[in-house]
Amino acid sequence: MRVERVEASKHKKGRVLVFLGDGACLKITEQELLDFGLRSGDELDEETLKRLKEAAGVSNTRAAAADLIGKRAMSRRDLERKLQEKGASETEARYAAEWLEAIGALNDAEYAAALVRHYSRLGYGPARVREKLYEKGVPRELWEGALEELPADGGQVDAFLRSKLRGRPPDEKEKRRLTNALLRRGFPWGEVKAAWRRLGEEMQED
Repeated sequence: MRVERVEASKHKKGRVLVFLGDGACLKITEQELLDFGLRSGDELDEETLKRLKEAAGVSNTRAAAADLIGKRAMSRRDLERKLQEKGASETEARYAAEWLEAIGALNDAEYAAALVRHYSRLGYGPARVREKLYEKGVPRELWEGALEELPADGGQVDAFLRSKLRGRPPDEKEKRRLTNALLRRGFPWGEVKAAWRRLGEEMQED
């Protein structure tokens, strides 16, 4: 296969466009250009062309991965899934994720801790936060360490009840409604019950 021309990308710094005789255009990096020693007019044998296309696939996937992770944080699982949705092979997606991990741009443990802090600020309890960690593809072995970011003193429940009651005593119907709301947010029954006690309200478990 003949290399018709080689030129720097006008849109992506450090990227090189390789135009082939069959009309294909491969996007590679400057390092790969040097590794393959490509010049206009070169004839590529089948094996070299195969390796060049593989290198181009890896480069394109890396660039796509960097763009995705630059727009918003995500787990490695979700990143690989999105890359494959964009046309990357499973191997290319895995290599791109490993590359981002190696340079410190992708870290599931840090992402998990950030998720816990985020959903804690939204008023979610441990059970609901675990659901979010599962939804976002965080490996289970990272959950417990990340959940240490949650307040441990029941302050979230106290703050929720105070904001809803505003100093007035609730009737039984409102107590049940607020309790159910807290349970849906993922707070354990014992913590909710203790919060009511701290507010001077006694509840009986159904």
